[in-house]
Amino acid sequence: MATTAFAAASTYTPPARPSAGVGRIAGLDVLRGLVMVLMAIDHVRVYSGVPAGGPTAGVFFTRWVTHFCAPTFVFFAGTAAFLYGHRLGDPKKLSRYLATRGLLLIVLELTLIHVSWTFTLDWGFVLGGVIWMFGWCMILMAGLVRFSPASVGVFGIVVMAVQTLMRVPAHFLPSLGPLWSFLYTGGSIELGKGGPSLEILYNIVPWIGIMAAGYGFGLILLRDPDERRRLCLRIGLGATVAFLLIAGTITALRSGDNRAFVYRLLDQNKYRDSQLFLLMTLGPMIALLPFADDARGRIARALETFGRVPMFYYLLHIPLIHALSLITWRLRDGSWHAGAFATAPYVQLPQGQRWSLALLYLVFAIAIALLYPVCRWYASLKARRPGGILRYI
Repeated sequence: MATTAFAAASTYTPPARPSAGVGRIAGLDVLRGLVMVLMAIDHVRVYSGVPAGGPTAGVFFTRWVTHFCAPTFVFFAGTAAFLYGHRLGDPKKLSRYLATRGLLLIVLELTLIHVSWTFTLDWGFVLGGVIWMFGWCMILMAGLVRFSPASVGVFGIVVMAVQTLMRVPAHFLPSLGPLWSFLYTGGSIELGKGGPSLEILYNIVPWIGIMAAGYGFGLILLRDPDERRRLCLRIGLGATVAFLLIAGTITALRSGDNRAFVYRLLDQNKYRDSQLFLLMTLGPMIALLPFADDARGRIARALETFGRVPMFYYLLHIPLIHALSLITWRLRDGSWHAGAFATAPYVQLPQGQRWSLALLYLVFAIAIALLYPVCRWYASLKARRPGGILRYI
């Protein structure tokens, strides 16, 4: 269904002057802002000691709602790259921009973001997190954007659909061990004998497919508003229905799990992201895009502000949440508990020490309230000065 939509969209003839084409699409910023806000819930959860999912509805859905963040962020990053390239009108310029930004993001992941997570200068443990993956995917996209958007979109869908064919046991590929971990399996890579370990949380496949599919999806956003709305609903609702039918059947037939059906249905594999996980998360968000585009009011404006500066928000929110969490621990227990977070986000705390969900959401709300005016200022600054280094953050 999505492949057909890309093929149909590819028949669109862009205007002669790229700058006269589509401008910023408010719905993209609103949805990006929404997932950035949801992401903050998960990162407060890291410092609260609350596990990533659990038997109670509160803990389970606190984690589950954040599953939408990374797929949506990466998919619409591909779309944003397409729209930016459409305005530039030069694939070579877009390629240079993506490669430069990708390298910058990898450096930030291994330096500033590492310090933000741990509040230490110890690089014995280095996390290959979402920004690491995001940077590498942008570098790969720098090569892919030389091809037609429809071809890139189809490539992305194929990667997402056939990713499980790469599930080859490591002992069959001993010489490719680190490379295979980087590309697909994730896990720990030793950087030299006695050196630091790189913990790859987000591998490249299927994420490069998600970004490439998002790039091809940009063709749909060039259509007139009514057709764009129909295509978004057709793709989004189709993916969601496919998830419910396939996952529902598998869940009903699978034995050995005594949890309620809804928990088993929604508990899809995030690391490495299964096809069902991607249908579950990307389908609803694509279907929501037309409604996000029509959204008005104070909340919509706030989400749009966050969505206009997602990387700035990301770089700011981790140290802010870390600092707020240490203050909360100090106020609650009389101790900073700073050593417990030296390997964040891999935090393990005994059940008796964990925060309540009420406290978790209070700290989350404070973090969002503090982030908003700073992000609004930066969004205004970028609007006034769209060039230079501000393009990359």
